[in-house]
Amino acid sequence: MAFLSRVMVLKSRAHFSSGAKGARAAGGAVNFEGVRKRKAGQARNRVGLIMFGFVCFYCVIGGRLAYYGMREPETTSSIMPADRLMASRPDILDRNGEVLATDIRTVSLFAEPHKIVDADEVIEKLRLVLPDLDAKQIYNKLSSKSRFQWLRRQLTPKQQSEILALGIPGIGFRPEKRRFYPGGPTAAHIVGYVNIDNRGVAGMERYIDSQGLAELAALGMTSNQPLEPVKLSIDVRVQAILREVLMSNIAKFKAKGAGGVVLDANTGEVLAMASAPDFDPNDPTVGGEEGWLNRMSNGTFEMGSTFKSFTLAMALDSGKVNINDSFDARYPIRIGGFTIKDFHGKGRFLTVPEVFQYSSNIGTAKMADVVGIDGHKAFLQRLGLLSRMRTELPEVAVPSQPREWKKINSITISFGHGVSTTPLQTAVAGAALVNGGRLIEPTFLPRTEAQADATAETVIKPTTSDNMRWLFEWNGVNGSGKNAQVDGFDVGGKTGTADKVINGRYNHDHNFNAFLAAFPIYKPRYVVLTFIDDPRSETDRAVLAGNSAAPMVHDIISRSAAILGVKPRFGQNGSAMLVSY
Repeated sequence: MAFLSRVMVLKSRAHFSSGAKGARAAGGAVNFEGVRKRKAGQARNRVGLIMFGFVCFYCVIGGRLAYYGMREPETTSSIMPADRLMASRPDILDRNGEVLATDIRTVSLFAEPHKIVDADEVIEKLRLVLPDLDAKQIYNKLSSKSRFQWLRRQLTPKQQSEILALGIPGIGFRPEKRRFYPGGPTAAHIVGYVNIDNRGVAGMERYIDSQGLAELAALGMTSNQPLEPVKLSIDVRVQAILREVLMSNIAKFKAKGAGGVVLDANTGEVLAMASAPDFDPNDPTVGGEEGWLNRMSNGTFEMGSTFKSFTLAMALDSGKVNINDSFDARYPIRIGGFTIKDFHGKGRFLTVPEVFQYSSNIGTAKMADVVGIDGHKAFLQRLGLLSRMRTELPEVAVPSQPREWKKINSITISFGHGVSTTPLQTAVAGAALVNGGRLIEPTFLPRTEAQADATAETVIKPTTSDNMRWLFEWNGVNGSGKNAQVDGFDVGGKTGTADKVINGRYNHDHNFNAFLAAFPIYKPRYVVLTFIDDPRSETDRAVLAGNSAAPMVHDIISRSAAILGVKPRFGQNGSAMLVSY
């Protein structure tokens, strides 16, 4: 047994020998080949594992970068991409190329709250340059967890320079564009204004956005390259004259408001339109809501006796009334508990021209009765006085009328009570009375006569238009329009003095005065309408339209007729071109 045990031990030692032939290593140690192989394999595994880890790490980074590159950009605290902030708006020009609105480059101040160390110190420094900063609001922004906050939009270059000199960490500037209106309030209600993000809010600025600019901006397809200018039909020279006349008469009569328009009778182009009080589009917040209201197109009023022009045109156009007919105006009309009487009654029969000249409520009411209720309503509808006017300007009000037309309604509407419409609509309908009978939609963009003819709608006979021109001239010379006459320019028209409704009742001491005119009346080129709301005299009594609205037309025409290219005509049929003074 001892021998066999000895043999087994020797075999075991021989098996684990590291030498190929069982040789011993130096020093007598046995070199084991299996241990060396195992350690080499472990080293290779460790290197492979480390390489695999690096590959996975950089794959994760690459994947995240690709993810962030493909995802939609985040909107943080109302910040927009730089190309959209810098996107241009087209310049707005008058018909002669004068700039009414343009873009100027500016910068806005922002903060990165996560980089702000001491919010109180930042506020203290900023108020050295911007003393009107709301400290509490700015502190809340600087203390927030967001990474971007607007502090002040649209700084001046001086403010930017002074803030830069303060060297505040976490504060920066972003380039923007600001809308600038060189004329200030001159054409405020026509041009409109934009908001802080250069988006149109009112007027033609809003119209431009509605034509596709806003959609392009929303899609990020706008750029900072200059756009083709938008030319308006406005003549800024006439516009300035019109506004100046309105403002001076508001001060003169201590009125609540005034308005006016100069309209091309043959194309429908608006050459000038103003509503006062108004506002400065460079800072529209100054002036309040009274200044924002465009009374010419977005305010509705009972236009008073100017409506008698439409009643007479309706009666003549129907064929039931002749220019030589007469109407009994001796006695008031009593209907439905109301009494209809003339302000300056003559107590006799009046011819059609006299009804117009003396502004007879009785005579006008009887003309409307001849036509009938349905015919009356249909005629005003045809003239566009009962529906919303169509034009580029977004601010357009809807006229009001009785829910059900009865005889009393037709009578009162015949002389301008019971229907409220916009002054601009009244001027447009008035143009149809004198231009041959064509109703042309008003436009604030250039339009040729050929383009106007393509869209015009004939609403009265040419012979009716001839009669109305004669009546306008007759009243301008002999009636309430005398104060609107301008030597050489043959102004014709019709006044309207409407009692205002105070506490549900018509008040004779508070009037809305208007004057609808055309010149030169022998071949009208322009229609001018003015109104003044609640004018007061020195005795604090109401002022009639002949003494307030008509002189405004005189001032406008006398100063702008030459600008509009209308040549004066003197003598019989213009035979004398010069006069002696």
